[in-house]
Amino acid sequence: MSLPVLGAGGWGTALAVAASRSGQRKVRLWGRRPDFAARLAEVRENREYLPGVLLDPAIVVTADLQAALAEAEFALLVVPSVGMPELLAELPREPGVVLCAKGLAPDGSRLSEYAQSLGFGRVAVLSGPNHAEEIGRGLPAATVVASDDLSLAQAVQAALMSPSLRVYTSRDLVGVELGGVLKNVMALAAGLGDGLRLGDNAKAALLTRGLREMNRYLLALGADQETVYGLSGLGDLIATATSPHSRNRAAGEAIARGENPQQGGKVVEGLRTAGLLDAWATAHGHDLPIVRAVAKVCAGEWSPQEGVEQLMGRDAKAEGNL
Repeated sequence: MSLPVLGAGGWGTALAVAASRSGQRKVRLWGRRPDFAARLAEVRENREYLPGVLLDPAIVVTADLQAALAEAEFALLVVPSVGMPELLAELPREPGVVLCAKGLAPDGSRLSEYAQSLGFGRVAVLSGPNHAEEIGRGLPAATVVASDDLSLAQAVQAALMSPSLRVYTSRDLVGVELGGVLKNVMALAAGLGDGLRLGDNAKAALLTRGLREMNRYLLALGADQETVYGLSGLGDLIATATSPHSRNRAAGEAIARGENPQQGGKVVEGLRTAGLLDAWATAHGHDLPIVRAVAKVCAGEWSPQEGVEQLMGRDAKAEGNL
């Protein structure tokens, strides 16, 4: 069987390299731009998105989508959430799809819901504390694949598991998927704090209360409590809010300094997600103050300092109060 990895950005390249280490399937890495794919196939290094990581000679690089999908049980879809609808529209409804973006569909729905609405019967999501820069280099890491179809989750687990990457399965599709969405907003908040030089105490408080906010949101959508404190919740929050590799944390820091948050042409998922989550919270009467502050700052309605003042000026309450 083959393993198509659809999307040749940094994360797609890292997953292709990780899958080749597993050695369970023939890996095909697909890039939409023929010139880019041809160059990547020749030099065997994604110098634009993941420099320093070499592709195994066995990885096939192609811009031919149908060739990439040949003999595949499922495909990893590794494009930004904003590009996921276009890619899904091009795919046959079989094989299964594994959604590897940590964002929402344009209408604010979960990407798995969107895929299912198009008629995809076998859908999974992959999420966790997974920086492409580290996984591509074979540093130890763990991730979670969630699906209502346990056989699909187990097949993905088998295809990606290697000595440097542990893969866990989950049936909590909602929790795993939305944990990856919400932690990006918290990482933006952490970056704003870093840019404002608010200190370690402030960051610890932000992440603690941010986790509580994630818990409130995820449970309201039907997620399992243990998922919130698992790899795709707390684990991904720690990595994304603290790492120098994190696009969202770096974008928050750039905003605090008055700079462009989307430098280098890389998609920062949290910039769009913050507004969608804030709109959901408003429509459903949920209190997500950190999400609200980040959404207002990203929209230019509040300055970063005003966002801090709004959070610090909230009414006093007991810590256990959600």
